[in-house]
Amino acid sequence: MSALELVVIAIDDRVPGIRALTLARGDGAPLPSFTPGSHLVVECGPVVNAYSLTGDGIAPTTYAISVLRCAEGSGGSRWIHGELRVGDPIFAREPRSAFAPVLRASRHLLVAAGIGITPMVSHLRSARRWGRPVELLYVHREGRGAHVDDVDALADDATVVTDRAAFARALDRALARQPLGTHAYVCGPTSFMDEVTTRAAELGWPPSRVHVEHFGTEAFDPGEPFEVHLSTTGDSFTVESGVSLLEALQARGHDVPNLCRQGVCGECRITVTAGEIRHRDLYLSEQEQATGESLMCCVSRAAGDRLELAL
Repeated sequence: MSALELVVIAIDDRVPGIRALTLARGDGAPLPSFTPGSHLVVECGPVVNAYSLTGDGIAPTTYAISVLRCAEGSGGSRWIHGELRVGDPIFAREPRSAFAPVLRASRHLLVAAGIGITPMVSHLRSARRWGRPVELLYVHREGRGAHVDDVDALADDATVVTDRAAFARALDRALARQPLGTHAYVCGPTSFMDEVTTRAAELGWPPSRVHVEHFGTEAFDPGEPFEVHLSTTGDSFTVESGVSLLEALQARGHDVPNLCRQGVCGECRITVTAGEIRHRDLYLSEQEQATGESLMCCVSRAAGDRLELAL
């Protein structure tokens, strides 16, 4: 994946705890276009994180991301909030989409909490440009609403609240009245997304029409144990539930390059010679995942009982 050398051209700290960055090439040249819901993988000092792009994805000359400061996170958000200044260089990978709108959908229902509004902004921009019917539900803490101005400007049908009880009522109404063919997109804290998807299932929504946006390994279930065989050394071992393949390999003395441990940077890619893979990364393309030839060992696991790796 190509690297981009960018420069911070604007910083917006008006929303407490959220820093919005505008990035561009140093010479102002056009940037790669992206689909709605795409993220930018950013090198944040010593770590790599993925952040949703909030601008217009068609022939952009700037990229915009909004970053919530997470005191207990990996350190990427602290670096962005504490170290970056206008004019500083920043390195990123080209945009990737893991949360694009389903074009065959008759209608789009966007459901967000907190910083989960960020991928929805690009969805709203696309819906406005192409005339797609879209409805937004957004809940945030009082005084901590990100992109509220964008919502006001882009969404003709939006419910924005700061009370969870009011949100729950609005969610039930929205889920119950959607016409056949509507797809829902959900982003926010993991517990929030679990609540929304559970409620959608209770109201008869098929899982294929509910899409969620996860970042970070804390979003994943611990997974089932599986066996690993290393074709080069002949070593075999079990990767237990709640333990990543990367951790299991390192515990046995294998020096596997890694950086982000979130499935976004591509450093820990390993060749797979046999077995079915449960891909959970945001780096490999759908075509690359479909071949079953490699995985990101920091997040991905076996879909069956056994994997064979070229190690």
